[in-house]
Amino acid sequence: MKPKSLVDINDYNKDDIVRILESAARFKANPNSDLLQGKVCATLFFEPSTRTRLSFETAINRLRGRVIGFSDAGTTSSTKGESLKDTIMMVSNYADLIIMRHYLEGSARYASEISPVPIINAGDGSNQHPTQTLLDLFTIYETQGTLENLTITIVGDLKYGRAVHSLIQGISHFHPTFNFVAPEELHIPDKYKIFCDSKQIRYREFVDFAPESIETADILYMTRVQKERFTDLMEYEKVKNAYVLNNEMLNNSKSNLRVLHPLPRVKEIDQDVDDNPKAYYFQQAKNGIYARQAVICDLLNMEYHE
Repeated sequence: MKPKSLVDINDYNKDDIVRILESAARFKANPNSDLLQGKVCATLFFEPSTRTRLSFETAINRLRGRVIGFSDAGTTSSTKGESLKDTIMMVSNYADLIIMRHYLEGSARYASEISPVPIINAGDGSNQHPTQTLLDLFTIYETQGTLENLTITIVGDLKYGRAVHSLIQGISHFHPTFNFVAPEELHIPDKYKIFCDSKQIRYREFVDFAPESIETADILYMTRVQKERFTDLMEYEKVKNAYVLNNEMLNNSKSNLRVLHPLPRVKEIDQDVDDNPKAYYFQQAKNGIYARQAVICDLLNMEYHE
């Protein structure tokens, strides 16, 4: 029987998501244990990463597991022409679970279909980033006290932003309303609008970063314009600073508003926002440890204990 993997946020239903968030809360209260003692987890990062890789490795280390892997594909046998299949099959001989980031959409799904050990998708091209969504949902619940009936404004790169795509699907179980704010070149792909329509989820699209999109929001989810996704650098230069949030823009926002960002930040949030109590992106990044502990233990069938 194939092992359970997390490739797409839709691999978890609503009950699964709630269960993972409850587990993450327990890990946040007590992140250190020997739950993964004797387990080896491989981190295969074919694409650069700071937060995702380090938070996965911290999650494993705090549970006394061991980490093997690489953060630079240039140091691996893939430079010699080794196929992804052979890399996955080889590493599965050494590890109980594989965490993989890859530049090709669909690579994680392919890996999960051939691997004898669980695969966690840590980002595949502009497609999906399910553990980012779980930490986002955990953070939203932590700051709002609920996931139900929230208005979420998502700003920036909605075309290539895999964290955005996963978030739309992950929170769809909880009756959200979306404000999508993006330039024409980076607007939300039609398939996600069709998805919202199929779920009777309300959404509005903005080209301008209008005050209304901030003042009606419970969550303001900022994203960077991803230079690495552009083949035409002129197009990137045209939109790279399209939307910049500063402190003054939050003056008329709701008291419960929290500003999130999957990070890294470039220029889309001024540093003067950092000291505003509504800024929550650094705490959000820390929550990645606990959400990822919950996912790893879920896929390895390791039950949390005090």
